[in-house]
Amino acid sequence: MTDFSNMMAVSASGMAAQTARLRLVSENMANADTPGFHRKTLSFEQVSDMFSDTGGVRAGDVQLSQAELARIYDPGHPMAGEDGYYDGSNVELMLEIADGREAQRSYEANLRMFDQARQMAASTLELLRR
Repeated sequence: MTDFSNMMAVSASGMAAQTARLRLVSENMANADTPGFHRKTLSFEQVSDMFSDTGGVRAGDVQLSQAELARIYDPGHPMAGEDGYYDGSNVELMLEIADGREAQRSYEANLRMFDQARQMAASTLELLRR
C-alpha cells in the first residue's frame, strides 16, 4: 500500500506545482498592459525524501524576466517622459496562453495518475477482503 501512497504523493506534488504555475500565468496575463510590469516565471525543484524512495516536485523561486520592456509612444500618458515614451510590460500574451495550456495539461496528467493510484489501492483492498 505504501507504493500507492507514494504515487499519490508524487502526483499531488505535481498538481500543487502546476497550480502555482497557473497562478503566475494568470498574473502575467492580467498585468500585460501594466506599465513597467516584468513577466514572472517559475522554476521547479525536485523533492526527494531521504527516508523513502518517494520524490516529487515543488515550485521554486519566482523570477522576473530580464527581457527589455516595450517602449510605447503615447505623449498623453501620465507616465510618458519628455520624449512621449513610457515603459510597457514584457509580457507576450501568446506565450502566456501556451504556458497556461501546458500547465493545465500537466495538471490533468497528474490528476489522472492520482486517480489511477487511488483506484488501484481500492481494488487491492477489495481483493484482500475476499
